[in-house]
Amino acid sequence: MNVTTGTTSVTTGTGGTSARPGGPAVEIDWSEAFCSEGANCFRFGLDDAGRAYIGSTLSPGAYVSDSVEALRALIQAVKAGAADHLL
Repeated sequence: MNVTTGTTSVTTGTGGTSARPGGPAVEIDWSEAFCSEGANCFRFGLDDAGRAYIGSTLSPGAYVSDSVEALRALIQAVKAGAADHLL
């Protein structure tokens, strides 16, 4: 299943390979998972086309995908406190 809003897409499928809508499957190179207390683990990945991915180890086939620039903006916003209300 693919859900796309703007350039961001949320995809569920197989863990290491993604089928883009209207395109061929891509291989995602996942980094080591980042785990906080309670084993809530997230991982970051890149494909050969330079798209960035964020996924959870609890649902290996589900992830969010966007450009590296969008991922960078998201991380900067979180670091600046944009998600503090969720804590």
